[in-house]
Amino acid sequence: MYDVIIVGAGPAGLTAAIYTCRAEKKTLVLEAVTYGGQIVNTRDIENYPAAMHISGFDLADKMYKQALELGAEVKFERVLKIRDCDGELCDAGGKFSDGDGMTGLKEVVTSDEVYHARAVILATGAENRKLGLSGEEELTGRGVSYCATCDGAFYKGRVVAVQGGGNTALDDVVYLSDIAEKVYLVHRRDEFRADAKLVEQVRGLPNVEMVLGYTVRELVAGEDGKLQAIKVANKAGDERELEVAGLFVAIGQIPETENFADTIKTDEAGYVLAGEDCLTGIPGVFVAGDCRVKGVRQLVTAT
Repeated sequence: MYDVIIVGAGPAGLTAAIYTCRAEKKTLVLEAVTYGGQIVNTRDIENYPAAMHISGFDLADKMYKQALELGAEVKFERVLKIRDCDGELCDAGGKFSDGDGMTGLKEVVTSDEVYHARAVILATGAENRKLGLSGEEELTGRGVSYCATCDGAFYKGRVVAVQGGGNTALDDVVYLSDIAEKVYLVHRRDEFRADAKLVEQVRGLPNVEMVLGYTVRELVAGEDGKLQAIKVANKAGDERELEVAGLFVAIGQIPETENFADTIKTDEAGYVLAGEDCLTGIPGVFVAGDCRVKGVRQLVTAT
């Protein structure tokens, strides 16, 4: 049995592990994919205190190793559900029987095993939002990508597009401008949500064309089954077809809380209803990081 089980090994989950281990709590971190979360896709981090110009992967690696050195146990398994585990209801082979004082426990069911803990911290983060267009799934990895730093190198000297208007989208544009021949920035509004300094930087890039007031409406595949062009349109119905080899989608995230919908309260978008105190309203279940309701979702607010 563990004192604390942390679901998710992104910055929030790893920070939680560092603190629980320092408090001498037996800690298990469960991660479905790989440690680091979305930050591993960031090429250069400039806004994290005392860590100027560090890649997301390097920062995540340092957090991961720190948690391990302090005694955290990490297993790569997808958590399917969390449920109460009191007395005879506990599926633990009789380990926690009635009368032994082990009440209020949580049972965490994964794709491989069942674990038990006194408390659970949800730090599942979020995943990239899809466009929802026909052929998007088939073209993913064949021209459609959600990670410029992961796939940008495949488009060296070619024409690409980025859909989005936040910091991630504009960071992608800056990164791709050093690789691609030309970058279209497609954004549904005339104004950006991104930081003003970043917007100014993008506006000054000579090989970037802004396509403002437009959204991607159709993906066009070539005879080889790869992305050949995108069709964009504005509210007035004006359409353009842009010949591109790649489309990088950066239109926000969806919280990874679906598996816990019957355990915790969320808003309409799926974000856990909890404040800075991390309390979910469910005894023994806490939440941290991008999967909860918050005003700003950045590395520093996650940690």
